[in-house]
Amino acid sequence: METDLRTLSKVQKWYGPHSSTAAEWPVDTLILAKGNTTVSVVLPARDEEGTVGDIVTTIRRDLVERTPLVDEILVVDSRSTDATAERAREAGARVVAQDEVLAHLPPLTGKGEALWKGLAASRGDLVVFVDADLRSFGAHYVSGLLGPLLTDRGIKFVKAAYERPYTGEDGVVRRGAGGRVTELVARPLLNMFWPELAGFAQPLGGEYAARRQVLERVPFVTEYGVEFGLLVDLLRLVGLDAMAQVDLGHRTHTHQPIDALGRMAGQIMQTAWSRLERQDRVLAPEPPAHTLLQFGLEGRADLVDVTVAERPPLASLVLEEGVA
Repeated sequence: METDLRTLSKVQKWYGPHSSTAAEWPVDTLILAKGNTTVSVVLPARDEEGTVGDIVTTIRRDLVERTPLVDEILVVDSRSTDATAERAREAGARVVAQDEVLAHLPPLTGKGEALWKGLAASRGDLVVFVDADLRSFGAHYVSGLLGPLLTDRGIKFVKAAYERPYTGEDGVVRRGAGGRVTELVARPLLNMFWPELAGFAQPLGGEYAARRQVLERVPFVTEYGVEFGLLVDLLRLVGLDAMAQVDLGHRTHTHQPIDALGRMAGQIMQTAWSRLERQDRVLAPEPPAHTLLQFGLEGRADLVDVTVAERPPLASLVLEEGVA
C-alpha cells in the first residue's frame, strides 16, 4: 500500500507540469521556438480515402502555407485497396508504399509496421504521428503536440489526450464512451505493472509526437500493441519526466466492431507480456498462447491469431546495414 501511495504521488506531481491543452501552444509562438528544427507529420493509412485527403489538406493549408511549422507531410499507404494514395497525393502529401520502404526486409503487417516504415521514410527532427481515419481533425492536433517538444528540450515524447465520444448504430452520440479497449485492457495493465504511466489519459491514442533520435532507439510492435509498447519502452528509455501529454479537445473516428476490438485486446496483452518478460518481471515455463477463440452469431466460432511481431530499433538497423 505504501508503494502504491508513493507511485500515486509521483503521478500527481508529474501530471500538472507535464499536462497542457492545445490552446496553450499558439502557432505564432511555436514558429519562434522552431528555429532550424524540422518537423515531419506521418499518417499511416489503409483504405482511408474518405478522410485522409481532408487531413492532409488542413495540415498543408494551416501549417505549411499559412505558417511554416511543418516541413513534411508523409502518408504511408499500408496496402490500401481504395484511392487512399491518390487522395493523399492530390492533397499535397508525399506518399510512400509501406512495402517499398526498406524493401530488402521481409514484409510484415499491421499498424505498427506502417508507423515504423514512416519513421524510416521521413526526415524531420520531430515526428508527429496522426491516424488517417479522424473525422474531427484540426491543425491544433499537430501544433498542440509540437508545443512541449519545441519549447522544452527536456521533453522527448508527447501523447495526445482527448474526449472520445462513441456513436452507436442508432446514431446516438455517447460522450466519454469511446476507447473501450483502453478502459478494459490497457489502463488496468498499466496501473498493475507500470503505474507511473497511469496519468496518460489516452495511452492507445494514435496521435503523438517525439524526437527522432528517441523513436529510433525503441522497437515497434507491428500490430495494434504498438502504442502500448512505445509508452512502456519510452518510460524505460527516457523516464517519466521526459514525457508529456496535451489535451486536443475531442476525437471522433471510425469505430471497430467488437470482434476486432477483441483481437486488438489480445495483441495488447501479448505486447504487455513481452515487456514484462524483457524486464525480468515474469518467469513462465512456457509462453502464452497466441490464439483467441471468438464466438459470433448463431454459435459460429473462429480461431484467430493475435501474435505480434516486432521491428527492431531503427538506429540498430542503420548501424548494422548502413541504411540511410
